[in-house]
Amino acid sequence: MPDIFSDLQWRGLIHQTTADDHLPQWLESGSRTLYAGFDPTADSLHVGSLLPLMMLRRFQKAGHRPIAIVGGATGMIGDPSGKSAERNLLSAEALQANIAGIEAQMRHVLDFDCGDQSAVLVNNNDWMKEFSYTDFLRDVGKNFPISVMLTKDSVKSRLGSEAGLSYTEFSYMLLQAYDFVHLNKQFGCELQIGGSDQWGNVTAGIDLGRRMLSQQLYGMTCPLLTKSDGAKMGKTESGAIWLSAERTSPYQFYQYWVNVDDADVSKCLRFLTELSHKEITALDAAREAAAHQRESQKKLAEQLTLLIHGQAGLDQAMRATEIFFGAEIENLKDADLMQIFGDVPNSSFPMDQLGGEGLGLIDALVATGLQNSKGNARRMIEQGSIYVNNRRNDNLNHRLTAADLASETTIVLRSGKKKYAVLKFTD
Repeated sequence: MPDIFSDLQWRGLIHQTTADDHLPQWLESGSRTLYAGFDPTADSLHVGSLLPLMMLRRFQKAGHRPIAIVGGATGMIGDPSGKSAERNLLSAEALQANIAGIEAQMRHVLDFDCGDQSAVLVNNNDWMKEFSYTDFLRDVGKNFPISVMLTKDSVKSRLGSEAGLSYTEFSYMLLQAYDFVHLNKQFGCELQIGGSDQWGNVTAGIDLGRRMLSQQLYGMTCPLLTKSDGAKMGKTESGAIWLSAERTSPYQFYQYWVNVDDADVSKCLRFLTELSHKEITALDAAREAAAHQRESQKKLAEQLTLLIHGQAGLDQAMRATEIFFGAEIENLKDADLMQIFGDVPNSSFPMDQLGGEGLGLIDALVATGLQNSKGNARRMIEQGSIYVNNRRNDNLNHRLTAADLASETTIVLRSGKKKYAVLKFTD
């Protein structure tokens, strides 16, 4: 078997493991089955979920069998780990919709049709719903010493907080631990992986497996995906970066990675891509020599956009990037155009202004705020600094008509190199 443990160490992906003395040899000695859990509180995974998903992919490519478990049962409770307050509980219908969305995304990353190493996607509600409350207490709860549970950091931090910890959340650890037991019985699963904040839940599952099955199970956690300042990666002013194209367009996804700070990009290349050690080391060296060229960021954005959105998504993101930096705009859809210029100031005009003689370019520049006076607008046009759909326009008498539409209802004006305004024409 390939030496995945050494690769994970080089990439900085191992935070804690159990059985440190023989885990590397155990992984090399045969194909193992492992699992990671995913939170179904939305209909899409986000950037924070990409790290454990890529961990499963790495293990699969090294000859092991990954199981992705979506917490249909645990999602109705909420994991207290790393949380300061109890979550709102989701309905069964909302959970099902979320699980369906997540499944489609996982299939971009994991291979579900490759023989013995095929990935498996399961929902823990499928086995938890078979338990009555008294059955669960009798069969599972009796194997959980309260004294052990109280030592877990995720429990201690909440017990000492103002919000406290409800019995519902306290029970979460039992449910997740039983997942490990069930997966071991059904699939022979022996290894659980997760983020460093999951260590208490991972070790609880290992302990339960020993008590209920007399089985030696293993655990491994990886660091959380954070920036150099400690903030979680994948958050922007406008919200989370999602893996769903409907929530975060391929262009926005690509732009997030191409704008990663120099201090964070090397870690992202190691954590999230399958580039070789040699390739990553070369990118590190190139960045030291010419950081302004952002070769590391471009490679990171390309690799991740291709993985999550496919070649079509990467092509769309690259085309959108070219447009934002000056490529001519034509024959686009409104939705595509607004993905590119969603943060650009926009103004609405009646569609009939494009009829007849049309809307004067000088008037449009002032109305959209690109120029603060008609005099300035004329001067900028004469200097060749005004663009309609990224095509230079030096005609003082130009009037915008339907022929200038870049999409069904939109014209894009630009002043200078990067100052944009969007004109939306409505009926």
